[in-house]
Amino acid sequence: MKGAVFTGPNQPLEIRDVPQPEPGPGEILVRVAGCGVCHTDLHYIDHGVPTFKEPPLILGHEPAGTVAAIGASVKDFAEGDRVLLPAVLTCGTCSYCRSGRENICANMAMFGNHVEGAYAEFVVAPAKDAFHLPEEIPLVEGSVIADAVSTPFHAVTNRARVTAGDTVVVFGCGGVGINVVQVAAAVGGSVIAVDKLPHKLEWARQFGAVEVINASEVDNVPKAIKKLTGGGANVAIEAIGHPATIEQAFNCLRPGGRLCVVGFTEKNITISAAKIMFREMEVVGSLGCRPVDYPRLIEMVRIGKIRVKELVTNKFPLEKINEAFDLLRKGESLRSVVTP
Repeated sequence: MKGAVFTGPNQPLEIRDVPQPEPGPGEILVRVAGCGVCHTDLHYIDHGVPTFKEPPLILGHEPAGTVAAIGASVKDFAEGDRVLLPAVLTCGTCSYCRSGRENICANMAMFGNHVEGAYAEFVVAPAKDAFHLPEEIPLVEGSVIADAVSTPFHAVTNRARVTAGDTVVVFGCGGVGINVVQVAAAVGGSVIAVDKLPHKLEWARQFGAVEVINASEVDNVPKAIKKLTGGGANVAIEAIGHPATIEQAFNCLRPGGRLCVVGFTEKNITISAAKIMFREMEVVGSLGCRPVDYPRLIEMVRIGKIRVKELVTNKFPLEKINEAFDLLRKGESLRSVVTP
């Protein structure tokens, strides 16, 4: 089969003939219809973030497709079934999994990081981790549910705990942030989107933001938000991963507000401990999505409460995967999908 192989940092992915995997007991072989192109992969390619499995390694962790073969003891899937594979596989037995926090599983394995990923014609996965994808959801566009939509879904519903009527400020309207906007609006939040790029703010309006703020045109973003909201937002969600915007997000909250950090940065931030205590503020992080949440999310996509077709602005054959990453670097696409 063909696969896009990561050989090391600062190198383009190489299209190679690689052995087609075979499903073992409890596993399914999936013919990949689409796999989303994610900034996480750019961390490996451009920024030297190491993968757990040494290169050469096939990247890609947002796959959907059809079951091509099943291993022994698989009962819930048959050849031809339409499936979504989550970005992260969980063990189901560690203390975190047993307490309902599988997204921080002590033994988690990620496609395209710990195990071979889905920028390939086929990928093998444990059947226990796969989800049936309804006919109403297109396979190619539906692939982005695996991470680009599920990560914001967990952040909004479980960690930020957005409820109907909450004023929610979202910092960053890229691939993850735009779905934070979309999910927060879908559950009843009144969303204010913050970014520096006009086209991303327009995307935010299209996906449910009721107000937008261009940070490059405002001297003090927290002050502007407090004026707009009459004292501050109930919830702020940072989806960029930059100390300055994390601090701005915290400072735009009203007393009793909640900051949820979704964007990744290895740098430290400075926020007021006194304010956290005296105003009963909350600061939480958010990683990935729990398996238990995928069926609810898939149903919301099926009935149109959350849109995926409009998210996918570009599709690339496997042979042009490096062009997809070039487009991602430029920030000119909402979401691209590779179609092996």
